[in-house]
Amino acid sequence: MNKIRYIWLLIVVLCAGSVFNACNDDPDKYKIAGGVPEVYYVRVTDSASADSLLVEAYMDNTICIVGNNLRSVYKLYFNDQEAILNTSFITDNTLIVAVPKEIPEVVTNKMYLITKKNDTVTYDFGVQVPEPVVASISCEYAHDGDIAILYGDYLIDDPDIPLTISMAGDIPVTEILSIEKTQVSFRIPEGSEKGYISVTTLYGTSRSKFQFRDDRGMILDWDNLNADGGWRSGNLDDTDPEGISGLYVRFQGFMSGDSGNTWDEDAFCFNLWGVSNGRPEGDLFDTSDLNNMLLKFEVNVVENWSSGALQMIFTPWDLSNSNGYYTDNAYPRGLWRPWGSTGNYTTDGWITVSFSLSEFKYAHDGATLELPGPGNYGGLTFFVYSGGVNGKDCNPNICIDNIRVVPAE
Repeated sequence: MNKIRYIWLLIVVLCAGSVFNACNDDPDKYKIAGGVPEVYYVRVTDSASADSLLVEAYMDNTICIVGNNLRSVYKLYFNDQEAILNTSFITDNTLIVAVPKEIPEVVTNKMYLITKKNDTVTYDFGVQVPEPVVASISCEYAHDGDIAILYGDYLIDDPDIPLTISMAGDIPVTEILSIEKTQVSFRIPEGSEKGYISVTTLYGTSRSKFQFRDDRGMILDWDNLNADGGWRSGNLDDTDPEGISGLYVRFQGFMSGDSGNTWDEDAFCFNLWGVSNGRPEGDLFDTSDLNNMLLKFEVNVVENWSSGALQMIFTPWDLSNSNGYYTDNAYPRGLWRPWGSTGNYTTDGWITVSFSLSEFKYAHDGATLELPGPGNYGGLTFFVYSGGVNGKDCNPNICIDNIRVVPAE
């Protein structure tokens, strides 16, 4: 009997020890404190500028609240917008947080620090809404009278100070169809010119990062600049669909789902060889800052595209009379597979596509290579082929125009 009691006592002691140890596995685990918080001031997060005190901050900026018992903060609001709290950045005396990026509906210019017991401490602090951001447009070569969409952020319309758009040359947009925080639909006004687009809201005026109808750095427009001299100069057309600005190159035909076995140069390729086309010796554009350059073009995908990648291959000026570079890893390229996320891809008319040249670092099968340096940009081949991802059998009809390289402004 004593032996049995001893065994049970040992079990109880071991279990109690296990429970005790389990409760102390993480003695530093964050715990909500009791009481209420106190705010002394708000500053920037950079310790080197810790004496830079703030009474307001822009949306999505990160700030540091300095005070006492800040671990008692369970929720935090700026105006009527709740902030996301990360306990890794909360101590008794500091609380680092990003100002919510949603525009407040009710502006009080205060922050509200709320405890778990719903005690609330109020502190005066304003939230600034940034000037509008005008990042891109659905089609940079849209015609007068066409409907276009501006994309960006903080595109805010106010009953007292409505949002306005001005095309280059101070030509006002008179027909705005819809406004959301990140996009505005409008009709291109008559007489629109090449240049930057400006948007004005009650929070300020900003200029677009792009130029409307941009013809800088034009490489191929098929009316004045073509790919003659290459093995394939491209199948050109200007009808069905109507061109966005004259002639365009068309890629059309059958493509198998196993795109690595589809090799149809005649239907899906053009070769601009600098030396054969009579281009000046050297690169087609300034290559001193490749990471800040964009390749752009207009595209109209009329029929479902469900397989293969648009391979955009820059080549040295003196390369010609060969297609071996299609699969040669010495020639990194950009790959565009817009059908990958949905299984098929078409566009609603002409749109502008943009690629950073820093992304021209792939092999034909999608493997990652190194970005080529200056001296490798004197020719350009587009070829719909491979890409490393299988799709579905399809008969795409892909129309492309105005291939250009411009600064990423």
